[in-house]
Amino acid sequence: MSSLSQNSPTSAEKDARLALLTEWLAGLGLVDAGSRRPASSDASFRRYFRLDVLEPMRDKLGETLIAMDAPPERENVPAFIHVDGLLMAAGVTVPAIVARDVERGFLLLSDLGTTTYLQRLNADNAAFMYSDAVDALLKFQLASQPGVLPEFDRAFALREMNLFPEWYVGKHLGITMTDQQKAQLDQVFDAICANVLAQQQVYMHRDYHSRNLMWLEQGNPGVLDFQDAVYGPVTYDLASLLRDAYIQWDEELVLDWVVRYWQSAKKLGLPVNPDIDAFYRDFEFMGLQRHLKILGIFCRLNYRDGKTIYMGDLPTVMDYVRKTANRYKELKPLLRLLDTFEGEAPKVGYTF
Repeated sequence: MSSLSQNSPTSAEKDARLALLTEWLAGLGLVDAGSRRPASSDASFRRYFRLDVLEPMRDKLGETLIAMDAPPERENVPAFIHVDGLLMAAGVTVPAIVARDVERGFLLLSDLGTTTYLQRLNADNAAFMYSDAVDALLKFQLASQPGVLPEFDRAFALREMNLFPEWYVGKHLGITMTDQQKAQLDQVFDAICANVLAQQQVYMHRDYHSRNLMWLEQGNPGVLDFQDAVYGPVTYDLASLLRDAYIQWDEELVLDWVVRYWQSAKKLGLPVNPDIDAFYRDFEFMGLQRHLKILGIFCRLNYRDGKTIYMGDLPTVMDYVRKTANRYKELKPLLRLLDTFEGEAPKVGYTF
C-alpha cells in the first residue's frame, strides 16, 4: 500500500506503456510476451504481469517471471532496486532482478508465487508463519546502517498522520473541525511523535504485512512492496505485521508474539526498549501512528482514485485506533474526538 501523489494514468497512457513493455519483453528473448496476464493488484501506479519463461531458459529461471511496469514519473524504480539489494544482502527472500530498463520503468523479476500470507493464515498455522516473518524482519533490522535510506523524522510522521483529518474526517465523515478540535488532535499527534521519534532507528520496510508477504516452501516468507523503505522506529514493521489492517488477532496472541520478537531482538543486540512494558507501549503508539495514516490512505484511495476495495477494511483499522487510544491517558482526547465525530457515546475503559 503505497502513497499516491498524482492523478491516475489514463487508459491510453496504460495501453501505450503496455505496448512498450511487450516490445521490451519480446526483445529480451527470455519469456513468451504473448503469455502475459495480470499478477497482482496494487494500491500504487505499478502493475505486475506474470509471463511464461521460454523453454530453453526454464532450468535457469523457473517456469514463470514477473514483469513490473512502474511509470518513472510516478514510481521510484531506483529505490526498488536499491532496497531489493539491501534485503537480499541481509538474507531476506525478495525477487531477483532478471532484467531492467530503469529509464522506462520496466523490471523483469523472479516469481515468488501466488500465495500471500493473507490467503494462507489461519489459527492453526499463524504461530509458525509469524515466526518466519519475524525471523526475516530481524535479519533486515540487523543489517541497518544510518545514511543508507531516507529518515523517518517528525515531518514524515506528521505528514502521514495528517492524511487522517484530511481524508477520513474531512472527506469521509464530511466534518470540518473547529480550531479547538484541531488543537486537541495536534496534541495527540505530538504525544505520538514524542514516543515514536524517541525509539531507536533501524531499516523499516513500511508495509510489512500479510498482503506483501508470500508463502514459500523454502526461504519463507518472500517479501514484496519494499521500495518505500526508510530508516525509522524499531517497532514500526512489527506493528505493521501484528496489527495488520487486513487480518486481526486476539490481543493475547499479539502480546505473545510481541514478547517473542522482543526476546529475540534483545538477544541479537537490536536497539529495543529493555523493559517489555515500555516496549509494548512503543509498539502501540507506533501502531496508532500507522493506523491513523491508513484511515486517511484508504479513504483517499476510495474518493480520489476510485479504489473502493479498501473501505471494507476501515472497521478493523478503527477498532485498533479506538482500543489503543482508550488505553493511554494522553491519547484519550482522540477517543473523545472520534465519539464526537461519529456520534457515539464515550466508551468506558482502563488507562495505563
